[in-house]
Amino acid sequence: MSMTTRAAVCREAGQPWEITELELDDPRANEVRIKFYAAGMCHSDDHIQKGDAPMRMPVVGGHEGAGVVDAIGEGVTRVKVGDHVVCSFIPACGKCRYCSTGRQNLCDEGKNASTGEFADGSFRFHQDGVDFGGLCVLGTFSQFSVVSEYSVIPIPKDIPFEVAALVGCAVPTGWGSAVHAAGVQAGDTVVIFGAGGVGSNAVQGAALAGAQRVIVVDPVEFKRDMAKVFGATHTFETAEEATEFVIQSTWGELADHAIITVGVLHDKVIHDAINIVGKTGQVTITAVGNGWIDENPGMLIGYQRRIQGAIFGGCNPLHDVPKLLSLYQSGHLKLDELVTKKYKLEDVNQGYQDMLDGKNIRGVIMIEH
Repeated sequence: MSMTTRAAVCREAGQPWEITELELDDPRANEVRIKFYAAGMCHSDDHIQKGDAPMRMPVVGGHEGAGVVDAIGEGVTRVKVGDHVVCSFIPACGKCRYCSTGRQNLCDEGKNASTGEFADGSFRFHQDGVDFGGLCVLGTFSQFSVVSEYSVIPIPKDIPFEVAALVGCAVPTGWGSAVHAAGVQAGDTVVIFGAGGVGSNAVQGAALAGAQRVIVVDPVEFKRDMAKVFGATHTFETAEEATEFVIQSTWGELADHAIITVGVLHDKVIHDAINIVGKTGQVTITAVGNGWIDENPGMLIGYQRRIQGAIFGGCNPLHDVPKLLSLYQSGHLKLDELVTKKYKLEDVNQGYQDMLDGKNIRGVIMIEH
């Protein structure tokens, strides 16, 4: 059996998102069909569409999504029909080496993210005999999608869908980059490069962890202004200005942490981040792109600096997503303010242009039925 669903797809790298009708198979064993109401517009999907990151094509876009469980396959235990859910862009099986040792962000079930296919090599989206993958085996830019139960997290029904969608990627990736991957502590000086959808949450994480100074570097004035809403203590247009301030305010000791959450990773931001942290300082790289770590090892050795990569902010989705939503409900975490503008599915290309133009912290597609 199958049904039809309207979705935003990319047929080949460099082509714009296209709205089309796809056939969607029923969920198989341990799979769930979700009726989506909101999907976040993450920069990663734009990287895929532009061809900056490898992805099997054609693909249904979107890996931030929230909605209602519409149907379940055999053996599903995590959710039931009618549950409100958010998708985790990295699945959490709960039993592989990494899940069982508290590192769900590295779950082995995430291995097909760049092919969009299920573990057995099959697909659920089709059109005229062609198989369409789902980005991160999700495909949230669609009215409906079939996903693994490992990729869904039940949430309270009073959480708005547009807020819930962002807690599947942007919020834990940024928040966790500060709290888990960097390990920011009370009194620290933290410099965050890039204050978009992910960086804004790195700001919130650092502030919640008790950092004395939360310094943002971003060339876009709107994003610097918003960073103060999320807890930044100081904002600068350039790394040079920020470095001068850090030297003065820390009595020359430099920053404890630099977190890189720019839209596209590049050589200069890595160099700037290494230079702004002092002895035993850590540079946490969350951004993706073509930047290289091209430094004399003495830069690391002499000051005993560290460079740490981070995916999903080192978060455990099954634990941290509910925690973040609880922090939102108690007023400690600002999520409504992340949603700059809402779009219809048909406006997905305009939404990404707005993101690239620096107009949005996060755009969200509100999916109509």
